Amino acid sequence: MLTWYKRGTPLERNTFWGCFAGWGLDALDVQMFTLAIPAIIAAYGIDHTQAGAISGVTLVSSALGGWLAGALSDRIGRVRTLQITILWFASFTFLCAFAQSFPQLLVLKALQGFGFGGEWAAGAVLMAETIRSEHRGKAMGAVQSAWAIGWAGAVLLYAAAFSWLPSDTAWRVMFGVGLLPAILVLYVRRNLREPARITPATAEPAVSVWAQVAQVFQPRVIKTTVIGAILGTGAHGGYYAIMTWLPTFLSKERHLSVLDTGGYLAVVIVAFWCGCMASAYLLDRIGRRRNIAFFAFSCIVTVLAYVMLPLSNTEMLILGFPLGFFAAGIPASLGALFNELYPADMRGTGVGFCYNFGRIASAGFPVLVGYMSHSMSLGAAIGIDAAIAYGLAMVAVLMLPETRGKRLRPTGVEQASQPVADAEFALDHPRSQR
Repeated sequence: MLTWYKRGTPLERNTFWGCFAGWGLDALDVQMFTLAIPAIIAAYGIDHTQAGAISGVTLVSSALGGWLAGALSDRIGRVRTLQITILWFASFTFLCAFAQSFPQLLVLKALQGFGFGGEWAAGAVLMAETIRSEHRGKAMGAVQSAWAIGWAGAVLLYAAAFSWLPSDTAWRVMFGVGLLPAILVLYVRRNLREPARITPATAEPAVSVWAQVAQVFQPRVIKTTVIGAILGTGAHGGYYAIMTWLPTFLSKERHLSVLDTGGYLAVVIVAFWCGCMASAYLLDRIGRRRNIAFFAFSCIVTVLAYVMLPLSNTEMLILGFPLGFFAAGIPASLGALFNELYPADMRGTGVGFCYNFGRIASAGFPVLVGYMSHSMSLGAAIGIDAAIAYGLAMVAVLMLPETRGKRLRPTGVEQASQPVADAEFALDHPRSQR
């Protein structure tokens, strides 16, 4: 599994760690909100539907940010776009700590989302264009496991803040800490290099960013765009229906303390990391389509069992492992698949659109869970919504072509900079055979 990393070039390894750090810190900032939902509800006197609306608005804005950043990365470069988005989301996470009302928090979370969605879009394309095709699935699946690291950091911060501070102060401290990681990410970004790009023989007229986004609806790619958007909707809808409300489900319906909730989440998080690594291996082993379909079906079975069966707390702790494991498989697969579906001239735009359209459409799932919980248990609402979303993802991926091993043309190391990568590899491994 780690052979690809050991045999990679310095550029490939630096790019991996740069994106790993970025996505881990994304997770730290984003997951803090899901953990703080009960305290925010109490602080502002809002209900579950309004709390779900904060999550939904953040998802919509992150999708718009992803569209914009994907197109921007095609225009000004992947690395430069990463630097802009990382500063953006870290700054607005910090400002959330000072929100004095529900509307203020809603606006600040929406602005945070622009940077969060943009960071993934630019980073995913950078990874795809830098890592060689035979290792792309493994590398992009492994980098997604950084989400579990950042999530774990958020849980540790949650446990410490809510154990030592009053709840209304604790959630604000959590958001305040969200600014600090930006310093580390900016340092790491200095080691990344923009993938080589082939300049067209004749310059094309400049178009607006939104006109550039509209290119994904050209006849040659519109079918891919529509199905990819549906896949993104199912993948995000299932994940956010579960993970947005899981801490609240554990604390309110299962009546677990702060430390007990942290323990249950720890099992899910460790499993999420393991699921990312397993998916990374399977992507290059059995292909993109089979891998996503397998994890989607497994998610449906597991989440329904977790929230609807009359399980004891011990049984829930045990079942938390497959819940987190299978939930990781689809997010770990989307980066490789979406990059391989689009030509180079619109790769950043296409990846950003499909992945982030899913975020917009899935924004309704956390809100719907909150609304449905007025007429049924929160667990039942989570289970029904997640099952519908993952079923959608399973159907959509079976309508897409298999892209395992596809070489990306005409940008990145696959053409223009591949000789450079091969030369670096030869210097580092003079006796190795690729």
